[in-house]
Amino acid sequence: MVSLAALWRAAGGGPAVGGGHSQGEIAAAVVAGGLSLEDGARVVALRSKAIRAIAGRGGMVSIALPLAAVEDLLSGWAGRVDIAAVNGPASVVVAGDADALDELMAHCEAEEVRARRIPVDYASHTWHVEAIEGELAEVLADVAPRSGSVPFFSTTEAELVDTATLDGGYWYRNLRQRVRFAEAIERLAGQGYAAFVEASSHPVLGMAVQEAAPDAVVVGSLRRDQGGPDRFLTSLAEAWVRGIPVDWTAV
Repeated sequence: MVSLAALWRAAGGGPAVGGGHSQGEIAAAVVAGGLSLEDGARVVALRSKAIRAIAGRGGMVSIALPLAAVEDLLSGWAGRVDIAAVNGPASVVVAGDADALDELMAHCEAEEVRARRIPVDYASHTWHVEAIEGELAEVLADVAPRSGSVPFFSTTEAELVDTATLDGGYWYRNLRQRVRFAEAIERLAGQGYAAFVEASSHPVLGMAVQEAAPDAVVVGSLRRDQGGPDRFLTSLAEAWVRGIPVDWTAV
């Protein structure tokens, strides 16, 4: 993600503001200048190591329904499944106990609700994460955030934040709290941001961004099995023909 953002920047593609989804916020903080590359890698590695303590007990499921409908749906699994992320107007991720998710998936199939199990065995953005709060406070204590050169729009807080506040405590909350991605995109669009670039190996959030900001230009970077320069050049061209400035002399 950091490398792709550097490619976009080298080609004149911003960013005017940075943001990410869940762990993607770590890369966004590095791109914004709020974390050093070393600290960003430290947060990813040490947090991933800590998550092993809660692995095997939970999971995550993506449901193609609006938030209110998912909240109603989960009433039968209160205390066992919770909202983990709101990605778009009709794209919600839930997480919780593994057996409860099995029951939920069976219910969705019976009711013809489109639901997909996400291939992880832990429940990010739920109470499960509270078991590793102390460990994360200890191992991330030396993270040294700073005010960056690019505005950073947090999908944890759904607002602009000073990257100097992105300490170990923030990265715990980023893992524990709900991802307010759709709300963040809606607010950015409301502030006049009209183009969104997903710096990833495959555009998994582009559709959700487009649903949250219907009038915005949304482009990806690479695609699955298309990870080379030809695909990136195609993405640059897609961005350019849709009004995103590209410095072709630098390409």
